[in-house]
Amino acid sequence: MASTFTFAQAIDYLDRHINLEATAGDVDGLSLDHMAQLARALGDPQEDVPVVQVTGTNGKGSTAAMVTSLLTAMGLNVGTYASPHVSSITERIQHNGENIDAEEFADLIAVLSTVASTLAFSPSWFELMTAAAYRSFADIAAEVAVVEVGKLGRYDATSIVRPRVAVVTNVAYDHTDGREGWRKAIAWEKAGIIKPGSILCLGETDPELEAVFLAEEPGRVLRRGDDFDCVDNELAVGGRQVALRTSDSYLDDVFVSLHGAHQGNNAAIALAAAEAFLGAPIPEEVAAEAFGKVKLRGRFEVLATEPLVVVDGAHNPDGAEAAVETLEDGFSVAGHRYLVVGMMAERDPVWMLESLRADDAELVITCTPPSPRGMPAEVLGAAARNMGLECEVVADPAAALDRALGLATPDDMIFAAGSLYVAGAVRDAALAL
Repeated sequence: MASTFTFAQAIDYLDRHINLEATAGDVDGLSLDHMAQLARALGDPQEDVPVVQVTGTNGKGSTAAMVTSLLTAMGLNVGTYASPHVSSITERIQHNGENIDAEEFADLIAVLSTVASTLAFSPSWFELMTAAAYRSFADIAAEVAVVEVGKLGRYDATSIVRPRVAVVTNVAYDHTDGREGWRKAIAWEKAGIIKPGSILCLGETDPELEAVFLAEEPGRVLRRGDDFDCVDNELAVGGRQVALRTSDSYLDDVFVSLHGAHQGNNAAIALAAAEAFLGAPIPEEVAAEAFGKVKLRGRFEVLATEPLVVVDGAHNPDGAEAAVETLEDGFSVAGHRYLVVGMMAERDPVWMLESLRADDAELVITCTPPSPRGMPAEVLGAAARNMGLECEVVADPAAALDRALGLATPDDMIFAAGSLYVAGAVRDAALAL
């Protein structure tokens, strides 16, 4: 049946729906009831496909991409739900690592609009997107869905599933008001993806938090350091050269085509999760193929040279610190560093600028992320100047990149970070040059 929506109409329909936010520890009014009702009206497609669900403060996007690559390389028909998108909304729903096309996306949203009109409530933007993904995976008879949590976990719309494998990469400061006990509050939210009987791949190593995850009664627990680990992790051209250990296998000298030492940890938990789902080890040659071709837009992505232009979606202090470590580890330049930065309104601008080592930049150029929640460039710029930083305010990310390019020499670096929205906008602008 032909779609009743064009791609543009599908986007317009989604944008007429609110996008809900969540904060760790603040659960008043949060519920999965609406999402469950929407899924039920679609025929509960999430029950047709076994799931690997991934959450964590940092690394969940990279980990989900690696799990997808591993399971696809093993010959499975894999659906992937990722968020947020960087350049196109079609990135959020993937089949075997490839974005669905615009026509298929419009078809899905057209179906959702019809179904949603029968409900006694208006679903949120993310609920509609999540339902579209689950419907899509059922329609293609996916053998596994790799599902990245949108935010936190327990009350995330994705969590109407009962994952065969639940992955928690780590727990760090994000989506929290910072009140006393925030680490346990975040852990409790993320532990909500675990259902009784799930295999838990636990990347968080804080012993004080383990009881929070075990309280959800996983059927089996694989722990970082005990059951899986990255035991060697070296800089390589275009990524990392790693050795990985799981309870089922040992992979020596494997190339991972993503930048940053932290990707070694992500690779280890991805391998453990994929093997847990399969119930068998993954042959080294298959794993090498999968890790060697994994790509992720907007995550430490090199867009140009002379000057070097790098974008990264680092959006919290831990992610920002990891990004700077990656810069210093493998991206030294003879000249200066220009920082193009924008962030969401809920961020602490001083903490983020400190974590991004903005004081090492020749110039900080602040911009406004293309999001209703974006911190105005003027507000971020005022914070930067109060820190004594050299700063210019250029609200549009593309114009901010253009300003940096106008100042930089071939020996310089332009680094864009602070939000995946900024990374995406700068990426699109750079690739259009």
